[in-house]
Amino acid sequence: MHIFYTPDITSEFYTLNEEESKHCTRVLRLQPGDTVYLVDGVGGLYTSIIQDANHKKCKLQIIDKQIEYGKLPYVSHIAVAPTKNMDRMEWFVEKAVEIGVNEITFLLCEHSERRQLRLDRLEKIAVSAMKQSQKGYLPLLNDLTPFHKFVQQAHHERTFIAHLEDDATKSIKDYYTPLDPHCILIGPEGDFSSSEIQEAYKLGIRPVTLGNSRLRTETAALVACHTLQVLHEIHDTLR
Repeated sequence: MHIFYTPDITSEFYTLNEEESKHCTRVLRLQPGDTVYLVDGVGGLYTSIIQDANHKKCKLQIIDKQIEYGKLPYVSHIAVAPTKNMDRMEWFVEKAVEIGVNEITFLLCEHSERRQLRLDRLEKIAVSAMKQSQKGYLPLLNDLTPFHKFVQQAHHERTFIAHLEDDATKSIKDYYTPLDPHCILIGPEGDFSSSEIQEAYKLGIRPVTLGNSRLRTETAALVACHTLQVLHEIHDTLR
Protein backbone atom coordinates (compact mmCIF):
# COMPACT_ATOMS: atom_id res chain seq x y z
CA MET A 1 0.00 0.00 0.00
CA HIS A 2 1.84 3.10 -1.26
CA ILE A 3 0.68 6.22 0.61
CA PHE A 4 1.39 9.87 -0.18
CA TYR A 5 0.53 12.89 1.97
CA THR A 6 -1.62 15.37 0.04
CA PRO A 7 -3.16 17.94 2.41
CA ASP A 8 -4.23 20.23 -0.44
CA ILE A 9 -6.29 17.69 -2.41
CA THR A 10 -9.58 19.19 -3.68
CA SER A 11 -10.67 17.44 -6.89
CA GLU A 12 -10.70 14.10 -8.72
CA PHE A 13 -7.27 14.80 -10.24
CA TYR A 14 -4.07 15.43 -8.35
CA THR A 15 -0.43 16.06 -9.28
CA LEU A 16 2.25 14.98 -6.83
CA ASN A 17 4.97 17.50 -6.07
CA GLU A 18 8.44 16.89 -7.49
CA GLU A 19 9.79 15.10 -4.41
CA GLU A 20 6.84 12.73 -4.15
CA SER A 21 6.74 12.25 -7.94
CA LYS A 22 10.37 11.17 -7.95
CA HIS A 23 9.76 8.79 -5.06
CA CYS A 24 6.73 7.34 -6.82
CA THR A 25 8.33 6.83 -10.22
CA ARG A 26 12.06 6.46 -9.58
CA VAL A 27 12.16 4.76 -6.16
CA LEU A 28 8.95 2.73 -6.18
CA ARG A 29 9.06 2.39 -9.99
CA LEU A 30 5.30 2.69 -10.29
CA GLN A 31 3.76 2.92 -13.75
CA PRO A 32 0.56 4.28 -15.36
CA GLY A 33 -2.39 2.18 -14.22
CA ASP A 34 -0.85 1.39 -10.83
CA THR A 35 -2.87 2.16 -7.70
CA VAL A 36 -1.61 4.54 -5.00
CA TYR A 37 -3.31 6.01 -1.93
CA LEU A 38 -3.41 9.59 -0.75
CA VAL A 39 -4.10 10.87 2.76
CA ASP A 40 -5.00 14.46 3.60
CA GLY A 41 -4.12 14.23 7.31
CA VAL A 42 -7.70 14.87 8.44
CA GLY A 43 -9.17 11.42 7.84
CA GLY A 44 -9.51 11.34 4.08
CA LEU A 45 -8.08 8.29 2.28
CA TYR A 46 -8.16 8.55 -1.50
CA THR A 47 -7.66 5.63 -3.87
CA SER A 48 -6.06 6.85 -7.09
CA ILE A 49 -4.69 5.57 -10.36
CA ILE A 50 -1.48 6.87 -11.94
CA GLN A 51 -2.29 8.59 -15.26
CA ASP A 52 1.14 9.99 -16.13
CA ALA A 53 4.24 8.65 -14.33
CA ASN A 54 6.28 11.81 -14.87
CA HIS A 55 9.17 11.97 -12.39
CA LYS A 56 8.57 15.68 -11.77
CA LYS A 57 4.78 15.90 -12.07
CA CYS A 58 3.16 12.52 -11.50
CA LYS A 59 -0.53 12.86 -12.37
CA LEU A 60 -3.21 10.84 -10.59
CA GLN A 61 -6.94 10.29 -10.92
CA ILE A 62 -9.00 9.79 -7.76
CA ILE A 63 -11.44 6.89 -8.02
CA ASP A 64 -12.58 6.47 -4.42
CA LYS A 65 -12.60 8.30 -1.09
CA GLN A 66 -13.01 7.13 2.50
CA ILE A 67 -13.71 9.54 5.34
CA GLU A 68 -12.55 9.26 8.96
CA TYR A 69 -10.00 6.67 7.88
CA GLY A 70 -8.06 5.47 10.92
CA LYS A 71 -9.87 7.82 13.31
CA LEU A 72 -8.81 7.17 16.89
CA PRO A 73 -11.76 6.20 19.14
CA TYR A 74 -10.16 8.15 21.99
CA VAL A 75 -8.48 11.55 22.36
CA SER A 76 -4.93 11.71 23.69
CA HIS A 77 -2.77 14.79 24.17
CA ILE A 78 0.84 14.59 25.35
CA ALA A 79 2.41 17.83 26.58
CA VAL A 80 6.15 17.29 26.96
CA ALA A 81 9.19 19.45 27.63
CA PRO A 82 11.64 18.76 24.76
CA THR A 83 15.01 17.28 25.68
CA LYS A 84 18.36 18.91 25.02
CA ASN A 85 19.11 16.12 22.53
CA MET A 86 16.52 16.60 19.78
CA ASP A 87 17.10 13.08 18.44
CA ARG A 88 15.16 11.83 21.45
CA MET A 89 12.19 14.11 20.75
CA GLU A 90 12.20 13.11 17.10
CA TRP A 91 12.13 9.47 18.18
CA PHE A 92 9.20 10.18 20.52
CA VAL A 93 7.19 11.99 17.82
CA GLU A 94 7.75 9.16 15.35
CA LYS A 95 6.71 6.42 17.77
CA ALA A 96 3.77 8.36 19.22
CA VAL A 97 2.34 8.88 15.74
CA GLU A 98 2.78 5.17 14.98
CA ILE A 99 0.96 4.21 18.19
CA GLY A 100 -1.72 6.86 17.83
CA VAL A 101 -1.90 10.34 19.35
CA ASN A 102 -4.15 13.29 18.60
CA GLU A 103 -2.02 16.18 19.76
CA ILE A 104 1.48 16.92 21.05
CA THR A 105 2.41 20.18 22.75
CA PHE A 106 6.00 21.08 23.59
CA LEU A 107 6.34 22.72 26.99
CA LEU A 108 8.75 25.40 28.12
CA CYS A 109 9.40 24.77 31.82
CA GLU A 110 11.60 26.28 34.52
CA HIS A 111 14.09 23.41 34.24
CA SER A 112 13.97 23.16 30.45
CA GLU A 113 17.37 22.84 28.80
CA ARG A 114 15.97 23.39 25.31
CA ARG A 115 14.29 26.71 24.60
CA GLN A 116 14.13 26.59 20.81
CA LEU A 117 12.45 24.11 18.52
CA ARG A 118 12.42 23.30 14.81
CA LEU A 119 8.76 22.44 14.50
CA ASP A 120 9.04 22.00 10.72
CA ARG A 121 11.50 19.16 11.20
CA LEU A 122 9.22 17.42 13.71
CA GLU A 123 6.23 17.86 11.39
CA LYS A 124 8.13 16.11 8.58
CA ILE A 125 8.89 13.22 10.92
CA ALA A 126 5.21 13.05 11.92
CA VAL A 127 4.14 12.96 8.26
CA SER A 128 6.58 10.17 7.51
CA ALA A 129 5.38 8.17 10.52
CA MET A 130 1.75 8.74 9.53
CA LYS A 131 2.37 7.34 6.06
CA GLN A 132 4.51 4.45 7.28
CA SER A 133 1.92 3.37 9.86
CA GLN A 134 -0.96 3.90 7.38
CA LYS A 135 -2.77 6.46 9.50
CA GLY A 136 -5.35 8.87 8.09
CA TYR A 137 -4.85 11.66 10.63
CA LEU A 138 -1.80 13.83 11.20
CA PRO A 139 -1.54 14.77 14.89
CA LEU A 140 -1.49 18.46 15.76
CA LEU A 141 1.99 19.56 16.85
CA ASN A 142 2.07 22.74 18.94
CA ASP A 143 5.19 24.86 19.25
CA LEU A 144 6.95 25.62 22.54
CA THR A 145 4.38 26.87 25.03
CA PRO A 146 5.23 28.24 28.49
CA PHE A 147 4.05 25.86 31.22
CA HIS A 148 2.05 28.57 33.00
CA LYS A 149 0.16 29.48 29.82
CA PHE A 150 -0.57 25.85 28.94
CA VAL A 151 -1.97 24.80 32.31
CA GLN A 152 -4.15 27.90 32.51
CA GLN A 153 -5.82 26.90 29.25
CA ALA A 154 -5.98 23.14 29.88
CA HIS A 155 -9.11 21.10 30.58
CA HIS A 156 -8.12 20.66 34.22
CA GLU A 157 -10.32 17.67 35.10
CA ARG A 158 -8.87 15.62 32.26
CA THR A 159 -5.27 16.81 32.54
CA PHE A 160 -2.68 14.96 34.62
CA ILE A 161 0.89 15.73 35.58
CA ALA A 162 3.51 12.98 35.78
CA HIS A 163 6.39 13.86 38.09
CA LEU A 164 8.83 12.28 40.54
CA GLU A 165 7.49 13.67 43.82
CA ASP A 166 6.25 11.22 46.48
CA ASP A 167 2.58 12.25 46.19
CA ALA A 168 2.33 10.91 42.63
CA THR A 169 0.99 7.51 43.69
CA LYS A 170 -1.94 6.83 41.37
CA SER A 171 -1.56 5.71 37.75
CA ILE A 172 -3.37 6.88 34.63
CA LYS A 173 -5.68 3.85 34.79
CA ASP A 174 -7.00 5.04 38.15
CA TYR A 175 -8.43 8.14 36.48
CA TYR A 176 -9.12 6.83 32.99
CA THR A 177 -12.64 7.50 31.69
CA PRO A 178 -13.52 5.87 28.35
CA LEU A 179 -14.16 8.28 25.46
CA ASP A 180 -13.10 11.34 27.47
CA PRO A 181 -10.06 13.31 26.27
CA HIS A 182 -6.92 12.87 28.37
CA CYS A 183 -3.85 15.10 28.52
CA ILE A 184 -0.64 14.00 30.27
CA LEU A 185 2.09 16.50 31.20
CA ILE A 186 5.68 15.23 31.03
CA GLY A 187 8.46 17.38 32.48
CA PRO A 188 12.03 18.09 31.38
CA GLU A 189 15.06 16.05 32.34
CA GLY A 190 15.24 17.94 35.65
CA ASP A 191 11.52 17.32 36.28
CA PHE A 192 8.91 20.00 36.89
CA SER A 193 9.79 22.59 39.52
CA SER A 194 7.95 22.58 42.84
CA SER A 195 6.20 25.83 41.90
CA GLU A 196 4.98 24.33 38.62
CA ILE A 197 3.62 21.27 40.39
CA GLN A 198 1.83 23.40 42.96
CA GLU A 199 0.36 25.63 40.26
CA ALA A 200 -0.99 22.55 38.47
CA TYR A 201 -2.53 21.27 41.72
CA LYS A 202 -4.24 24.59 42.41
CA LEU A 203 -5.91 24.38 39.01
CA GLY A 204 -7.21 20.87 39.70
CA ILE A 205 -4.62 18.99 37.65
CA ARG A 206 -3.87 15.69 39.40
CA PRO A 207 -0.56 13.83 39.70
CA VAL A 208 0.07 10.42 38.16
CA THR A 209 2.92 7.94 38.29
CA LEU A 210 4.21 6.05 35.27
CA GLY A 211 5.65 3.23 37.36
CA ASN A 212 8.53 2.55 39.71
CA SER A 213 11.33 3.15 37.20
CA ARG A 214 12.91 6.55 36.67
CA LEU A 215 12.26 7.18 32.98
CA ARG A 216 13.88 9.51 30.49
CA THR A 217 11.60 12.31 29.31
CA GLU A 218 10.97 10.82 25.87
CA THR A 219 10.38 7.35 27.36
CA ALA A 220 7.91 8.73 29.90
CA ALA A 221 6.03 10.57 27.14
CA LEU A 222 5.79 7.41 25.05
CA VAL A 223 4.69 5.32 28.05
CA ALA A 224 1.88 7.81 28.70
CA CYS A 225 0.84 7.69 25.05
CA HIS A 226 0.88 3.89 24.93
CA THR A 227 -0.92 3.57 28.28
CA LEU A 228 -3.87 5.58 26.98
CA GLN A 229 -4.01 3.42 23.86
CA VAL A 230 -3.91 0.17 25.87
CA LEU A 231 -6.55 1.38 28.34
CA HIS A 232 -8.89 2.11 25.47
CA GLU A 233 -8.27 -1.32 23.91
CA ILE A 234 -9.01 -3.01 27.24
CA HIS A 235 -12.23 -1.02 27.61
CA ASP A 236 -13.22 -1.79 24.02
CA THR A 237 -12.61 -5.52 24.54
CA LEU A 238 -14.72 -5.63 27.72
CA ARG A 239 -17.72 -3.81 26.20
